[in-house]
Amino acid sequence: MYFAALLARTEDGWEASDMELDDVESLSDLIDLARSAAVDDDTVVALIEQEDAWFGVVRVDGEEDPRYFVSNASAASRSSYGSMLTDELLGSDEEDDELDELDLDGTEDGEEESIAAFTDEDDDADEKGGTGAEPVPAGPLGDPRLLDDLGVSHKQLMALDGDALSEIADSLGATEVLEAVR
Repeated sequence: MYFAALLARTEDGWEASDMELDDVESLSDLIDLARSAAVDDDTVVALIEQEDAWFGVVRVDGEEDPRYFVSNASAASRSSYGSMLTDELLGSDEEDDELDELDLDGTEDGEEESIAAFTDEDDDADEKGGTGAEPVPAGPLGDPRLLDDLGVSHKQLMALDGDALSEIADSLGATEVLEAVR
């Protein structure tokens, strides 16, 4: 079971909205949803939690690059929404896969590829069914300082357990608005 909410900062505090995860098929969809909830291009914090197994925080500030944090990357990578975050943080996203499919070895169409372009590592990766991607760590992954300026220190974020989203909302001063959408 997932819970997800958007907290948008306004002049008067925070506004919360329930995030319908059924409409989110990619990380780009999540970022677009967060940006659409922004008031005057101010900060939006997307909070996602899966039954106390892991939580994720995505921070969007206007058109700047989003920042991410996942409490337990290993657990998150085994869930559909968590894997969007861990894939982004580990650099194994669909764009890389699309680039791998293109013929970027420097040969023209119809030319033979050099046998030297393949290594034993490629064979090993194929045999293991992987691409040699970085393994997913068992603990936190991402930018633990993404909420420092909003009242949630990196130490506090790293130590959160249990109902982490309520604790984050409490530190942000957004407990009432978050609970209203739960």
